[in-house]
Amino acid sequence: MIIQGLKLLTHFDVIFALITGTLGGMFIGAMPGLSASMAVALLIPVTFSMSGEAGITLLAVVYTSAIYGGSITACLLHTPGTPASAATAADGFALTKQGKGLKAIGTSTICSMIGGTASAFALLLIAP
Repeated sequence: MIIQGLKLLTHFDVIFALITGTLGGMFIGAMPGLSASMAVALLIPVTFSMSGEAGITLLAVVYTSAIYGGSITACLLHTPGTPASAATAADGFALTKQGKGLKAIGTSTICSMIGGTASAFALLLIAP
């Protein structure tokens, strides 16, 4: 089952959905006032013309990268891009004022990657 899922990731439309979803989600998340759930709601009609694997991949990647993208403006501008980044705004902006903005964004990136990977594996193992 896991090997079949990994084989699906090698299709061109799925890879294209991963790349465009990641970049678009980060942009949407970084824009204050736009949320990850709004991005998913707006992209549902776009996925009707895609294969099932690519559509689900696009929606999942846009949602998760928009949540991460909100931490960029939270760290640099003290304005969380998404509601999930409100706590990041307090600590990240304090580091930015000390001249350690890159460290704040790097820490947010690494923590987001670890949390996302752990939750994806948990979902993969528990959901069946």
